[in-house]
Amino acid sequence: MSAVVTAARLEGLREAAKPERLGTVVSVVGLGITVRGIEASIGEIIHIGEQRARAEVVAVAGDGLTLMPIDRIESLRVGAPVRATGRRMTVPTGYGLLGRVLDATGRPIDGKGPLQYDVRVPVDAEAPSAMDRARIDTPVALGVRVLDTLTTVGRGQRIGLFAGSGVGKSSLLSMIARGTDAQVNVIALIGERGREVREFLEDDLGEEGLARSVVIVSTADQPALTRARAAFTATRIAESFRDTGAHALLMMDSLTRVAMAQREIGLAAGEPPATRGYPPSTFGLLARLLERAGTGPVGSVTGVYTVLVDGDDHNEPIADTARSILDGHVVLDRKLATSGHFPSIDVLGSISRVASRVTSREQRAVATALRSALAAKRNVQDLLDVGAYAAGSNPKVDAAVAHAAEIDAFLQQDMEDVTASDDAWQRLVQLVSAMGLH
Repeated sequence: MSAVVTAARLEGLREAAKPERLGTVVSVVGLGITVRGIEASIGEIIHIGEQRARAEVVAVAGDGLTLMPIDRIESLRVGAPVRATGRRMTVPTGYGLLGRVLDATGRPIDGKGPLQYDVRVPVDAEAPSAMDRARIDTPVALGVRVLDTLTTVGRGQRIGLFAGSGVGKSSLLSMIARGTDAQVNVIALIGERGREVREFLEDDLGEEGLARSVVIVSTADQPALTRARAAFTATRIAESFRDTGAHALLMMDSLTRVAMAQREIGLAAGEPPATRGYPPSTFGLLARLLERAGTGPVGSVTGVYTVLVDGDDHNEPIADTARSILDGHVVLDRKLATSGHFPSIDVLGSISRVASRVTSREQRAVATALRSALAAKRNVQDLLDVGAYAAGSNPKVDAAVAHAAEIDAFLQQDMEDVTASDDAWQRLVQLVSAMGLH
């Protein structure tokens, strides 16, 4: 023990003995802080002013560096001193983080005292090699009937929840956090309203859900870099659990706000705006972030990302890019939400690209039977609404109409109701059999 303490002290003395690399602030324009007089690399942490507020290097030019603040910086002025640290951002890891609420840099904000962690690791890491990833062949139970049966998620899959504002994405996430059989939950709340954080923790997640979760919070009023970094902090913590062989569930609300934060960073760093004002780095960042989830040589990170669809346009740039990278998408429908149908999942508009690999032939048959009946009914919905449909024209439509109440009872689920995966499949088999489709 004394040797460890001595080594730590020696390392501290070495750091203290290093000459300081000093520079000055030469301009502050919008979110960007330009400094000169020091050399640093992209991603390095810089201390600004006498209060040593943290900032990160986001761009390097011949005449200086462009920084973005991590902490709030008060009364920043031209000529303020800046100090290079030579370090990049690190985050704590380990099972001691369970039940804790952290900020984007891994500091506790829940008032429960110091963190008990194993080691700090760099927030940036490489995604697992394509050839080192284990195949996805095991389903992960989410506790939500419609997801576990009709949009089955595999362990290590990445899936998106696509919806406009106020359609129930956060509530669905809280159901998943309480009902999943994953060993660890890592939840990132990015760009949330401040008042919603405690409501989510206390009302939606609850003590039971929090006990096996690590929550990372970055509210809407925090600097853009902090919001973007929160996504990578959560991903890195989930990766550290995967590296120990655990099966972690990473939930991020929302991916769109990460992209919006990167848009602010990119524009402040001088990037040209492209599609809808998003600079090219935004789309590269999304791919880099999402590829880090998934399976590894041991363990897995199953990713569930909410995507805030701008104006309910599911083809807007961020939604389109996320859908092309993810392994499936779940569409939440506003009409269902306003009618009191919860979770407001559009079954026919949702798909899991690995469902066929993690379900049996019998399970796929009953899921397809119900989907087929729902599709047949949707095709003649206009006729049903005006009373022009002739009963007996289509057996699938007849079955869907006759058992509409039972179908709705299966698809809807109370927030406090957690259904085991086996029970969900049994209920689906009974429903399809009663409809005469199996």
